[in-house]
Amino acid sequence: MTAPLDILHVDMDAFFAAVEILDDPSLQGLPVIVGGTGSRGVVASCSYEARAVGVRSAMPMVEARRRCPRAVVLSGRHGRYGEVSRRLHEIFEVFTPIIEPISLDEAFLDVSGGHRLFGSSMEIAEAIRARVAEDLKLSCSVGIARCKLLAKLASRAAKPIASVSGPLAGPGIFVVDPERELEFLHPRPVSDLWGVGPRTAERLARYGIATIGDLANVDAEHLVRFVGRSAGAQLHDLAWARDDRPVEMGRPVKSVGHEETFAVDVHDREQLRLEVTRMAEAVGSRLRASDLGGRTVTVKLRYGDFTTITRSHSLHRPVASSAELVKIAAALLSGADVHPGVRLLGVSVSSLETRAAASGEQLSLWEPAGGETDLASAARADLDAVVDAIRERYGVAAVGPAALVGASGLRVKQLGDSQWGPSR
Repeated sequence: MTAPLDILHVDMDAFFAAVEILDDPSLQGLPVIVGGTGSRGVVASCSYEARAVGVRSAMPMVEARRRCPRAVVLSGRHGRYGEVSRRLHEIFEVFTPIIEPISLDEAFLDVSGGHRLFGSSMEIAEAIRARVAEDLKLSCSVGIARCKLLAKLASRAAKPIASVSGPLAGPGIFVVDPERELEFLHPRPVSDLWGVGPRTAERLARYGIATIGDLANVDAEHLVRFVGRSAGAQLHDLAWARDDRPVEMGRPVKSVGHEETFAVDVHDREQLRLEVTRMAEAVGSRLRASDLGGRTVTVKLRYGDFTTITRSHSLHRPVASSAELVKIAAALLSGADVHPGVRLLGVSVSSLETRAAASGEQLSLWEPAGGETDLASAARADLDAVVDAIRERYGVAAVGPAALVGASGLRVKQLGDSQWGPSR
């Protein structure tokens, strides 16, 4: 019996750049690049006019500017992209509740329960594309297959084709028929498989493995010796289109964090302490907004030579208090060497659970001698609640720690801020 083609992968076309062009029609037909505009920035998205001359996502912005000197380079607006993404997901929810978001602009959909109402998977894909075009004035590509791996690769095959004169229409929807899966899969580069990053691809290339077909023809035991037992077994299965992962609704968040790449390496510990305060305070706000707390606080530093270190501390109870997270993160920073100059700094909280689970837990050993009184804990929770309420009404930058007030006003960290590197 032929496996049903119930998995869709929907991927917006040049999403960030397309939103910028939608909001500013004067950009239509121009090479538009969105990302960190400074010398250490990277490309987040680009129009097909820019792709035609070799610009790609994750490319250093310096290289992108060299390849496309006439490009319009924009720093991006994470809040705007999030707004459009929410509207996109409202369209998905018309056709199925089983949605697995991958990023702001792509998601897997299991449409097995929607055929009676909406027709075949192809008809659902066509309806989604029509709704996206009508409601959002944007375009998307859809891959249809029996599993997630093939659906994702299929959406890539459905994409428009880059051209200096503008995008050439691709198929828009690409279906991988079960009887032709290996014919579709095996000619593709091995880097198209999940789990094959640049280093793994380079290692496999040393053994003459360039395509997925090459990988499929390697004995599983030999592959295990090349890349390790767990990765080897997984890659061998994927190379033969064996992928039984379901579309997962509401996958649990594993960590919440912020990080920032600086325009120049920072050697001043006090400046870094202020940046840690900004990040930890913002992480606390995001945790509380999701009704989460975390037990492990981590500070990450990357030096000018790209050496990266992390410093972590695990607590005995989940916390979401901004003041507490600032204190812990600052202490972790104080134990790190900053004299070589810090290129990137980050703060994250992991080992997450709902804040309700914190009830009845003992206090952290991080607390001062004698522990924290119930009154102090309640006062801190009340302060966080007041701050959150003010920000909900007046905006994120309406209130924050006094230490973050400078000549230009209050500098709070916001989601998406400097996501793609510095803008100077």
